[in-house]
Amino acid sequence: MFDIALVITILVVALVLFVTEALRMDIVALLVVGALAVTGLVTPSEAVAGFSNEAVITLWAMFIISEGLLRTGVGDLIGRNVLRLSGRNEAALVAVIMLASGGLSAFMNNIGVAVLMLPVVMGLARQARVPPSRLLMPLSFGCLLGGLTTQIGTPPNLLVSAALAEQGTHSFSLFDFLPVGGAALAAGVLFLVLVGRRLLPTREAGEFSRPPSQRNLRARYGLSDLMFTVSLDRDSGLAGRTLADSRIATLGLVIFAIERGRRIIRLPSRQTVLKGGDRLLVQGRRDHIEELRAWQAVIDTGEAIAATLPKTEHLRMVEARVAHGSPLINDPVNRQELQIRTRGLVIAARRGGRVQRSGLSRYPLRAGDYLLLQGLVDTADLARRLEAFDEVVELNENTVEELYRPEERVISLRVPAGSPLVGAAFARTRLAEALEFRLLAISRGEEVRFIPDADEVFREDDRLLLQSRSEDLETLRAVQELRIEEEMTPSLNLFASERLATEEVTLAPLSRLAGRTAGEIGFSDQYGLELIAVRRAGETLHTDLQTERLNFGDALLLVGPRNNLRRLANDPSFIEVTPFVPRRPRKRYAGLVMIGVIGAVLSGWLPISIAALIGATLMVLIRCLSMEDAYRAIDWRAVFLIAGMLPLGTALDNTGAARLLASTAVDLLGNLGPWYVIGGLYLVTALATMIVPTAALVVLMSPVVLSASASLGIAPTTAMMAMAMAASASFTSPISHPANILIMGPGNYRFADYIRAGVPLTLLVFIVVMLMLPIFWPLQPAASG
Repeated sequence: MFDIALVITILVVALVLFVTEALRMDIVALLVVGALAVTGLVTPSEAVAGFSNEAVITLWAMFIISEGLLRTGVGDLIGRNVLRLSGRNEAALVAVIMLASGGLSAFMNNIGVAVLMLPVVMGLARQARVPPSRLLMPLSFGCLLGGLTTQIGTPPNLLVSAALAEQGTHSFSLFDFLPVGGAALAAGVLFLVLVGRRLLPTREAGEFSRPPSQRNLRARYGLSDLMFTVSLDRDSGLAGRTLADSRIATLGLVIFAIERGRRIIRLPSRQTVLKGGDRLLVQGRRDHIEELRAWQAVIDTGEAIAATLPKTEHLRMVEARVAHGSPLINDPVNRQELQIRTRGLVIAARRGGRVQRSGLSRYPLRAGDYLLLQGLVDTADLARRLEAFDEVVELNENTVEELYRPEERVISLRVPAGSPLVGAAFARTRLAEALEFRLLAISRGEEVRFIPDADEVFREDDRLLLQSRSEDLETLRAVQELRIEEEMTPSLNLFASERLATEEVTLAPLSRLAGRTAGEIGFSDQYGLELIAVRRAGETLHTDLQTERLNFGDALLLVGPRNNLRRLANDPSFIEVTPFVPRRPRKRYAGLVMIGVIGAVLSGWLPISIAALIGATLMVLIRCLSMEDAYRAIDWRAVFLIAGMLPLGTALDNTGAARLLASTAVDLLGNLGPWYVIGGLYLVTALATMIVPTAALVVLMSPVVLSASASLGIAPTTAMMAMAMAASASFTSPISHPANILIMGPGNYRFADYIRAGVPLTLLVFIVVMLMLPIFWPLQPAASG
């Protein structure tokens, strides 16, 4: 019983880590391998056996084959045929898209098919004048349903086949899944065509009712109202500064071009020097500039205080060191969050002998960095309670001067009656966010509040104590000199003259850029492009994009010269929603390789793992993709996840834990008959797909299902088929499957859209599977001996 308790403890911990996402899934799987080997629940050879498992080998080989089919332009061929077959009728489009994506998913990786078909379906939406939100969810669901139909269609099918083979019982062959999976696909297509498409959202139909154009794309992201021109006076204080030093970008403005005499500088770099008389074409909010002008008017009436850091018994200077494993690591300084948690203001950061005083909102922290906080009497104690820091000390004036050499100035000012600042919260103003001014105190009548709350709202006649650096004050004075012009000169209308173009992309499933901020990626330096909008969960973001962390599934609008946009076609980090260039013209060879793999398996000449391995190698040899492309095509996270979780399935079986869990299910439902037990296991698996990765789920459920079948005295094939179907039918949320996330940004979907269309489809597939199983996989007595 001790071994059973130990393996179940490891299982529960792994599930908690999966659900909370405290660690990456592949890291969790590797920790499981180590824990099982160290505790002796599996032998060393069993611990690493997952990496040589036939299902794992087949999986990564199919990733390469799918990428070869993707890169050879199969999508263009499919798109032309889909439009020819369906015309412009929405119902017909839904049917043909689902059947096409489902047919491809039978032999390709689901994600690969979704990536391949995404730009095709976007093009069909424009040509047929149908909103993408009416077609992209059927695409994703078609990919998932198509994966149900063959052994190589989805990892769960491969894994249940491998589990049966290891048991020495009848294993599934390539098309054993077709009768049940094909019925589910057919039912799903009929449901979406007749009923389900009425549950899909209709968004931005107006934009897609017109032929595709650069103007329509900009209009769809709402850019027309956000573009304007600002100009510098001849004697402007910004003249002679680089764009980086001018801090204009920190106002939430994207600079498209500079007009200097007869010269146009497109997408100027951060090192471009401004000159008096320059005109700037920018995107952003005009009210940000107006707000800073209001602050300048108030500050001009204020009184400067000589002290850089005011001396008062109410304030303390605290230094906190970022701990190893701190949640702050790799993230820029979040001043507002730290103020809420420590009641202190971040003044500077120190790394070794280097002090960072400005740009902290774009400064990623590392373990061992020190933050200087100016706070209240209890700031040090509050900071010590946070796991973010491992050392917190109060500093005296001399130590602060020695380590940080503060350059701050303090200004005392009054909020006058009628000022636009009345009713504003300081933390949400551009003065705090862009120019990094800090509010030390508010005097209101007889009350003085030091380090007021971040959401404290100003009132008339409030006396404020502000702190900033001298150069920030100079920048504020210079920004107020920017003149907003109502009309754009023809030479600056770069979109009309086609000197700049826009393109919509989304992050690829294996993109190395996911989780990084736009500022860390450096679109301007890396690609010669600017990120000007992000669409996420139905919302469009236009400002402060440099600090926005990008996620898989976000739709990104990029602007730049057409040649630079074309280069994105060869970057594996992006999927082009509006592609510029064709793929490699080797469709025929890639198709022949895929046919050869299928033929070798069907004829019984080669096992599927060897056939897929040879097919992947041939894809590289005939130059459908390079070896580097092949390595990038493999979802190594999925490979390590499955290989790491397979030993846990072995441990569940060896210790008897699987039999214990199976007997519990049989005790609950066994009196009703085997079909109720199978139905119960199906529903448990289907619900678990919302929180547990499907591959890991199948590995964990396989020994339980096998044990339950043995307890019922039936052959395990029926129950294993049901479990494979349940694990692959992940329709109910965007996080259930990466294909659902992929279409979220381009389709402008919200979380509720998946629930509205996915729950009925999940129930329908359950009913169809339970009706088909008795016909094609009737219950058989377990083999004796």
